[in-house]
Amino acid sequence: MKQAYKQTSLNHRRDEEMPGAQTTPPYSPKTLKHHRSLPRSINYLLKEQRLLFILVGIFIGSTFFIVQPTLSRLSPSESRPFVPKSFSTGLTLHDEVSRSYSLGGKLGRVPVALSGRRLRIVVTGGAGFVGSHLVDKLIARGNDVIVIDNFFTGRKENLVHLFGNPRFELIRHDAVEPILLEVDQIYHLACPASPVHYKYNPIKTIKTNVMGTLNMLGLAKRIGARFLLTSTSEVYGDPLEHPQKETYWGNVNPIGERSCYDEGKRTAETLSMDYHRGAGVEVRIARIFNTYGPRMCLDDGRVVSNFVAQAIRKQPMTVYGDGKQTRSFQYVSDLVDGLVALMEGEHVGPFNLGNPGEFTMLELAQVVKETIDPSATIEYKPNTADDPHMRKPDISKAKELLNWQPKVSLREGLPLMVNDFRNRILNEDEGKGI
Repeated sequence: MKQAYKQTSLNHRRDEEMPGAQTTPPYSPKTLKHHRSLPRSINYLLKEQRLLFILVGIFIGSTFFIVQPTLSRLSPSESRPFVPKSFSTGLTLHDEVSRSYSLGGKLGRVPVALSGRRLRIVVTGGAGFVGSHLVDKLIARGNDVIVIDNFFTGRKENLVHLFGNPRFELIRHDAVEPILLEVDQIYHLACPASPVHYKYNPIKTIKTNVMGTLNMLGLAKRIGARFLLTSTSEVYGDPLEHPQKETYWGNVNPIGERSCYDEGKRTAETLSMDYHRGAGVEVRIARIFNTYGPRMCLDDGRVVSNFVAQAIRKQPMTVYGDGKQTRSFQYVSDLVDGLVALMEGEHVGPFNLGNPGEFTMLELAQVVKETIDPSATIEYKPNTADDPHMRKPDISKAKELLNWQPKVSLREGLPLMVNDFRNRILNEDEGKGI
């Protein structure tokens, strides 16, 4: 280190002592060049055909700006692709609303039941007894119908005749889970309706009434659809008022075996009214009384289907209690007419939909005997818990505001149901090899 330092010092001293030494200029990374922009620019353009590419780009840009104004002057009929008339008339209410908003037009509330309009309608529980008949009516009216059903009580056989119809669609789905659809109307029927079925899994029953209704109301709110809830006469419980008007608040056991259905439907009505008042959803509420007809489950525990199936099978008809409790029975086509009238009307409800004709269980058994087998016998068993003693609807409100009343009497409708049951029981027995 010391020798290197000394050598450096000597060299430095020697340089200072040299008389002719000249200082070198500081290092510069770039030397200054004279400005020769014009010849070099021309030379750059001429190399590698750059000028040609520039001219081609100018030509393409000029062509676009010349042709584009000519296209914009074309009439709408010339510039718009041809659309068949059948497609334009098949627009749903939701499509028309969306189109109006996209065009910047001002749009108020659109009447749902515009004459000649083809609606898109969803029916939850549409594979069930009442739902399948409702679907038939809606399809016959020219609407597009989407059925949602988890087939807990519904059957594909109720809808198989519609499988080839282009205006019908079936989705296997549980209403407890949300679903996204674009529809104009929602008929919410999804829920087990017979004691045998709703007592089988009471937690599932009340979840369907609450969560299923919440999901469908949320869908109605998002897409602006009209919503109809099929409630039940069970909201009256074991009534202390007879006949029952819509203003009667009911007499329901909140902790009984039937509460999952009774209180579930009462909660569904509450949710519907809260969405109506708080979110502006158009809702309709129907309270359905005992209904019978073809496609009922053979062994669902309801009195009419029980009596008919037992009489056809040559079994004693089971009467619970003393048989003096009363019910009112409406044929399914009358109920479907009432539901459609309610949906298309301008009244929220609730509305009683039932037949005010009142029968005791023994009187019903007698009608079944006369229709099927006069030799049929009756077997008495202890009554079930919380079984209502009386049930008869006051339908004056539906008559006045919906212009609806039942047309089919029990003696007229029962033979139609018997024919359906007889065919199905016969096929069932053949399948078992009986």
